[in-house]
Amino acid sequence: MEQRTDKRDFGTYGFRFGESAELPLCGLFAVGHEREASSSYNWDGMTRNDGPLLLFQYTLSGGGAAEIEGRFRRIEEGQALLVEIPGRHRYYLPEDRDHWEFLFILMNPRLVLPVWQDAKAKLGEIASLPADSEPIELLARLVKDAQAGRIADPYAASSFVYQFAMALGRFSAAPGSRQSAWPDSVKQAVAYMKSRYADMSDQEQLARRLGVSKYHFLRTFARHTGMTPNDYLMRIRIERAMELLQDTDWPLDRIAAVVGYSTGSYFIKIFRKLTGQTPGSFRASGANRLPYRRLFFD
Repeated sequence: MEQRTDKRDFGTYGFRFGESAELPLCGLFAVGHEREASSSYNWDGMTRNDGPLLLFQYTLSGGGAAEIEGRFRRIEEGQALLVEIPGRHRYYLPEDRDHWEFLFILMNPRLVLPVWQDAKAKLGEIASLPADSEPIELLARLVKDAQAGRIADPYAASSFVYQFAMALGRFSAAPGSRQSAWPDSVKQAVAYMKSRYADMSDQEQLARRLGVSKYHFLRTFARHTGMTPNDYLMRIRIERAMELLQDTDWPLDRIAAVVGYSTGSYFIKIFRKLTGQTPGSFRASGANRLPYRRLFFD
């Protein structure tokens, strides 16, 4: 059954920053979350005058259609359209579909074109991506940040474009890292950590809850996520702490306790280890830092 989305979530957000040609910046043209229900929705890649651009459009529900180089393609839920503008393509809402709900990003090809071309060669013009994959989660957050007015200068916009392009490239290059391909034990462990990060004690607790051997679980988790459960939990806690530092005026001791650290000093040590700065300096930088909703760590 289709899940209805609040109309306040929809919108297209355009960016026209005065970027110097001498600076190595990635151009963000527009992002959005839209729901089209009229057959008049029809874009022809040869008649548009807003290029050169790269379009990534991900279907959340319903579906669309595209004609690419004379070939007809359906675009279903969970699939993305990847095309260049201008280009020999047309994408539209077909008569047999009542709606097409999607997220999209339009990027300037400058700097990210080689990564885009490599990802597209591996994934295809119509690519299937899980909703919990890194590119889609990142795109959804990008739309929310645009909606909240947190992309206020060309440098912030460039960082988002680059981050999205690299996530798409990484997804195309490493199918084994996709969360949808993880074993059930790893998926369950991650879900448990995201819901109980504040009161989790250690890896043994996690293994016992899943009913698996601790050592077998640790090997499996590390093979699929690239890190230990303790490291994964640490990143979940610090990402949550970053949100609280941005969105509340709570003291550091309270934030430390909320995300699962018994002392403020240990929390500061871990925060600095992962982000390169203290929680206090992160909060104090305010408008002078990029508007992160999440950091991706190596």
